[in-house]
Amino acid sequence: MTRRALILAGGGIRVAWQTGALAALDEDGLTFDHGDGTSGGIFTLAMLLSGQRPDEMIRRWTALDIRSFVSPLPLRSYLRSPTDWVAFGGSAGVRDAVLPALGIDLDRVRAADTMTGSFNVADFARKRCVAIPHTEIDEDRLVAGVSLAGVMPAVEHGGRTWTDAVWIQDANLMEAVRRGCDELWVLWCIGNTPRWGAGALEQYVHMIEMSATGALSGELEAIADLNRRRASGEPVLGSTDQVTVHVIRPDLPIPLDPDLVVGRIDAETLIAMGYRDARRYLATRPPGGTPLTEDATRTPARELGARITLRASGATDGGRFGYTLVLEADDLAALSRCPDAEMGVVGTLRHPRLGLLLLGGGTARLTGHGADRRLEVRADVRLHDGVGELAVDVPLPRGRPHAARHHAWRITGPHDVAWSGRADMTAGQAVRALASFEPSGAHHLTDRARALGLAIRLARRDGAAAPVRVPA
Repeated sequence: MTRRALILAGGGIRVAWQTGALAALDEDGLTFDHGDGTSGGIFTLAMLLSGQRPDEMIRRWTALDIRSFVSPLPLRSYLRSPTDWVAFGGSAGVRDAVLPALGIDLDRVRAADTMTGSFNVADFARKRCVAIPHTEIDEDRLVAGVSLAGVMPAVEHGGRTWTDAVWIQDANLMEAVRRGCDELWVLWCIGNTPRWGAGALEQYVHMIEMSATGALSGELEAIADLNRRRASGEPVLGSTDQVTVHVIRPDLPIPLDPDLVVGRIDAETLIAMGYRDARRYLATRPPGGTPLTEDATRTPARELGARITLRASGATDGGRFGYTLVLEADDLAALSRCPDAEMGVVGTLRHPRLGLLLLGGGTARLTGHGADRRLEVRADVRLHDGVGELAVDVPLPRGRPHAARHHAWRITGPHDVAWSGRADMTAGQAVRALASFEPSGAHHLTDRARALGLAIRLARRDGAAAPVRVPA
């Protein structure tokens, strides 16, 4: 009988992305016998073992003030020489604000019996990653597991110094294999690109990427070797079953923690990205899982792109309808040369009858000319009886900017059941939409300025395709 494990790798605050991926796995009916968390993935595992379903996890992440993660040390600590600082910040925010806001209840975690769990923390004296069973985890070592060196202080507990295990490994696949699991689902949101950047932050991130992906590659090689030995009939760790690994990851690197703290992206968008990425993998996964090579998490470097967020709402049968659409241009230069090329779309919608729905991926395209210019959005939505489609039509006529505030929308179900209506952006939402423009793949101020210039050029051009209207 298959024993399935959920491997929750780190990624700092970006692990909100994992919650969207979990929602997709839950929709597919996947359940797990064991969960393993490292670094930021500890939050996701602790929420699961606290008894939360993905919908509650989504609610808690979207309500969380991300700035709660940041808390200063006592003032006297900063009055010392910087060479004597234990870290840039403290752990009070995580202990006193983040854990309660995320609904992490350690009594429930230790008593959980729906699946076993292991929390990976680094024992500094031994320079080893220790997998602490969920029945033994305590607040000190839970916090230590997310105490990234230089960012938060290491934690003293039981006469030992504990800290984030990311510098040793960021995902403990072999712990699950040792526990008898033979199907591993890895949720990975650390970047792995060939680009070498400049600056202190990028250099620090590169060190994390090298540690995390290097250790993962070593574990994948170990599992490949184990499978070869088991295939020959050798009972490795007491079994001859093959181990299958599924790695769910973004196609392109997702924003770093500082982008969340300063508001360049929010948890809701990361959750929507995670859902889209998991749905894509589930739809195309190879029968034998992800190949056990160093390419398992590799992504290309980002071109200079951008995101912009549209929010609108309106009345519909039974109550209020609303949506958040995040348009993603992965290559602004290419899009400005061909304005009717497709952009990606992620987001959420709320319907009084259908509830909160995550978009499983979609496209946006500028169409038409002059007075008929419009933005066309199409995205998949998972309904209770199958996959439907959300269609949104945003008019963008020349010289009439206010027209863009009125959107026609339609949801079509798998059995030709449809809901439709009009959604409106308030003046405040329109201003926030313009302010939400955020370059992606920008590493310097000059990149950000260039992205803005390309976006303005795109906004001034007409599309080349004929308009397609959404039925009212």
